[in-house]
Amino acid sequence: MASELQKATNAPTKKDAVKQALENELKRVSEKRPMRERLAAAQEIIAKMGPRDPDFDMKKFSDEMWGDL
Repeated sequence: MASELQKATNAPTKKDAVKQALENELKRVSEKRPMRERLAAAQEIIAKMGPRDPDFDMKKFSDEMWGDL
């Protein structure tokens, strides 16, 4: 099956084909989780970031990052 998958996906190696298939399957399965669970996971990550800096100026940050483009 790995050889067949490699040919079907034009992957450089069987290992790459299987890795991509497993990643796709994990993504598919994780998307089946209820929205409430997925949002809870995202909120947990945000909570770990700590409180928001009220003095942060996103426009100024973006302008400095992009420069004179």
